[in-house]
Amino acid sequence: MNRVSSNGNYSAVLANIQAAQQRQMEAGARVATQKQGTDLKGYARNAEMLTAMKSIDARIGGYLEQSKLITDKLTTQDFALNQITSSADGTRETIAQALASGRADTLMQDIGGFFRNAVDGMNARYGGKYVFAGGQIDTLPVSATALGDLTDPSKTIPDFFHNDEFLTEAKVDDSTTVRTGLLADSLGTDLLTAFKDVQAFQEGSDGPFQGNLTDPQRAYLEGVLATWDSVHKNLVNDTAKNGMVQTRVESVKSDLNSRQISLAGMMGDITDADPAEAATALQQAGVAVQAAAQVFLSLQNSSLLNVLR
Repeated sequence: MNRVSSNGNYSAVLANIQAAQQRQMEAGARVATQKQGTDLKGYARNAEMLTAMKSIDARIGGYLEQSKLITDKLTTQDFALNQITSSADGTRETIAQALASGRADTLMQDIGGFFRNAVDGMNARYGGKYVFAGGQIDTLPVSATALGDLTDPSKTIPDFFHNDEFLTEAKVDDSTTVRTGLLADSLGTDLLTAFKDVQAFQEGSDGPFQGNLTDPQRAYLEGVLATWDSVHKNLVNDTAKNGMVQTRVESVKSDLNSRQISLAGMMGDITDADPAEAATALQQAGVAVQAAAQVFLSLQNSSLLNVLR
């Protein structure tokens, strides 16, 4: 036969109150956070799966951050490549206009401006580092500053380029690696050679270009149009290749975003609390606390001490 005592009853009732309060706190936390738990213990048998999902989500997040940086760099390269390409096209158009008008009053001044613009493009920076310098990111890729530099007899065209042969690559997801690097000498050797040829003619016996074109000057300019067409075409191809890499990176980034959204939904199915269910659980927990408290008061009122008073 079990002995009934006031002390035992109080202990049991207090334990029930504490348990009810704990359930109320947990239900309140689910309502406030809209989550099933605050740590992996709250997800019981799904904890291992959730840990794996979080690991995948972190890896996708890392790729997305890298993709943003790569996109910014490729955009910078695209701007620079268009600047270089426009310089080649502008030079070709300036020569064609001189031929059409028969005069070369500002021909060399205009070509000198296009030359400086092209060099600025090849010396473009991203994040303070030269984008066309290969691994020599702190070294100016092209050191020529004026057309006259190109005809210095002590130097050849390769002497004006200071990049190395390192081509940067980047992994944008688990299975995709893209080459993002371009080199100044690859972009500009033919371009500077064409500029040098014009400057050499300017300094030669049939120069300089000024006023009406002479017959030798006209013949020379007609002959170099094809050279500038070729230079411009090659630069357009380089710009297009950069654009293809941009498109590839954007495609991968879009796919990563979709995967991250899908993964967030799958994790939400595990971690997110049902608002209606959580609110009902909180209400029930509140009623349980009140009921336990009422039992405690009833037990207190039924104490033998109250009868003996």
